[in-house]
Amino acid sequence: MPSTGRRRVPLVASLGLTIALVAAGIAPAAAALRADPGAECPPEQHDCSVWDDDPGTPGGPGGGGDNGGGGDSGGGGGTAKCQWNGRPVKCYDDLLGWFDNGTGCYAKPLESPPTPAPEGKEWYLLTCNGGDLGAQRPELLDGPPPGYGAPPDPEELARRALARLTIKPPRIAVAPRRGTGPGLVGLPVWMWGQDTPETFGKELFERESERGLTVEITATFDRIVWDMGNGETVTCDGAGTAYRVDGPRAGGTSPTCGYDSGYPKAGTYRVSATTHWTVTWEGGGQRGRIPVTRTTGTVPIQIDELQVVTR
Repeated sequence: MPSTGRRRVPLVASLGLTIALVAAGIAPAAAALRADPGAECPPEQHDCSVWDDDPGTPGGPGGGGDNGGGGDSGGGGGTAKCQWNGRPVKCYDDLLGWFDNGTGCYAKPLESPPTPAPEGKEWYLLTCNGGDLGAQRPELLDGPPPGYGAPPDPEELARRALARLTIKPPRIAVAPRRGTGPGLVGLPVWMWGQDTPETFGKELFERESERGLTVEITATFDRIVWDMGNGETVTCDGAGTAYRVDGPRAGGTSPTCGYDSGYPKAGTYRVSATTHWTVTWEGGGQRGRIPVTRTTGTVPIQIDELQVVTR
C-alpha cells in the first residue's frame, strides 16, 4: 500500500497538477508545454487551485445490514437471533422469560395458575407482541414453548453490547468547495472527515452479562470508502487531511486521502462516504466478528471545464 495510506480503484488519467500551475498564472518549466495557448480561471474565480469545503450534513441511516449498534442508525452485520416485526429483542428477559420468534411471545412459568394443570400440561404466562405488557395472558400448554430454557447466546450478548456503543458517521468535507468557486477538470480533490473516537476510533470497548455469562466486544475502524458521485470510489485508511489554502501542499494532492486525478468531466457531483468497522466479540468459550458500517450525508462539488484562451 502506498505511504499515503490510500487504496484506490483505477481512475481516468487526469490533466495533472500542471494545469493548476498554469491556471494560477505560474509558469515554471514543468508548465511550459501549456503556456501557449494559456489557461485562465472561470469568471469571478481568483484561484484555480483547491479550497476547503463547506462541512457536509450529518449522515442518515447507514447501510450494510441490521441495527448492528451505535447511538444512531447504521449498518451492522448479520441478523439478530430474536426479532419482532423486524426489530431485535432480547432472547431472554429477567421479568418476561424466554422469547419465541414463531409466536412473538415471551414465556415463563405462571406463579399463580387459575386452576391446577392437568397431567402432561403446564401453565405459562405469555407476553406477546414482542414483550408488550398489555398483551399478557396465561396459557395452558403441553410443554415448554420453543426457545424456553435456552442458555444465554454469546452473539446476542455481543449485539446488545454493540447497541450501547456510539459509532457515528463522520461529518465530511471536500476541496474544492462549491461555495467559494468551482474546481476544474483534472485537478486533485481532497476529502476528509471529522476525526473523533466515535467516527474513526481505533478501539472502542463494551461488555454485556446475563445469567453468569459475560461477553466483551472491541470495535475498530477499518476503512472509509468515498463515493465521488460519478460512479468511482476512493478507499482511505483514515480521516484524511483537512485542506488549507496556505498549507505546504496547497494546489497539490492530499497526503492521506484524495481523488488525485480529479474529475474527468465537468458537472456538479454529490460526494458521500461509508465508514467500515469490525467488531470482535469473545465470551462463553466462543468468539466472532460483526461488520458495521456508517454512511454519511453528502457534500456538493462543482467542476468546470478548463477554459483555454488563444492569443
